[in-house]
Amino acid sequence: MPQLTSVTGLTAEGEVRLALAGLRARAQELSRVAEATARVLAAPEGLSTEVPAFREFARESVPRWHFAMLNDHERNDALATALERVVPQDGTVLDIGAGTGLLAMMAVRAGARHVYSCETNPLMVEVARQVVAAEGYADRVTVLPCRSDELVVGRDLPRRVDALVSEIVDCGLIGEGILPSVRHARRELLAPDGVMLPRRARLLGSLLHSENAMNLNRVGRVGGFDVSRLNVFATPGHFPFRLHTWPHRTLSDPVELLSFDFTEGPLGPGRRALAIPARESGTVHAMVAWFELDLGGGVILRNSPENVGSHWMQALIPLAEPVEAVAGTTVPLDLVWSETRLSLA
Repeated sequence: MPQLTSVTGLTAEGEVRLALAGLRARAQELSRVAEATARVLAAPEGLSTEVPAFREFARESVPRWHFAMLNDHERNDALATALERVVPQDGTVLDIGAGTGLLAMMAVRAGARHVYSCETNPLMVEVARQVVAAEGYADRVTVLPCRSDELVVGRDLPRRVDALVSEIVDCGLIGEGILPSVRHARRELLAPDGVMLPRRARLLGSLLHSENAMNLNRVGRVGGFDVSRLNVFATPGHFPFRLHTWPHRTLSDPVELLSFDFTEGPLGPGRRALAIPARESGTVHAMVAWFELDLGGGVILRNSPENVGSHWMQALIPLAEPVEAVAGTTVPLDLVWSETRLSLA
């Protein structure tokens, strides 16, 4: 009797063995965290950044992209300008994703009376609190160690806020959870006439011919051996890549894939049928996508392929199987988005 196989091409036994290996990997990860924590706590100097064990622990706990993001001057200037133009004077602001506290302090400088800034990473919470205090904003910025959907008006916030700032976007716009975060905050935490930043967003994209890009997420035969079993771990949705660094051809002009109205749109998962006009003939391996954020006050922030200085890369949305495009015809694709992931069906 033949063995049953799953959609991944593995046998039922293979699926179970992979699941067990996944549990072992997770257990090893938790063990490493526990060991690192124990080394930090056992150090004679205590919780000090001078202790090598603490620095090692911190490096693993704080994402590296904070550095690139904070050095993205176009982003910083755009946000500062938008805040100056849209923050209600003497109003209260909720900042989702405190980071170092930069946007919260910018909002106060723009005229906010008080900013409540939430952050889930305990190390970043402490960094933000220390930065805010050192810059003299501790009496006007409150850093809260929680997710925004854990905040309760009357307990964490004295009342609904006058403005919501939520620059929690990845290369494909939705990957850091801006949709559910804004949806909840708008319903539960923002005043009925409150200001939203960003106000709107568009996701743009082009058909992409690039075997190099496709091979970032798949493997076949290597050195004469079939190692395609690794493809069960391929990313099922979008992931970051920088278009200009890989050989490629765009087979279509940019088209609008999605748009979101953060002020009143539903902001839920969905599906959209696309018919993309092909400018050139070729094999479509993926779509390259990028966002345009309308921050308000006439300020637009983009991570388009031409904007090579942006710390945000573009989003690669792979196709399950390549399709052929013929110049002058349209390529039908279904774009599917969850709370945090873009994919093509």
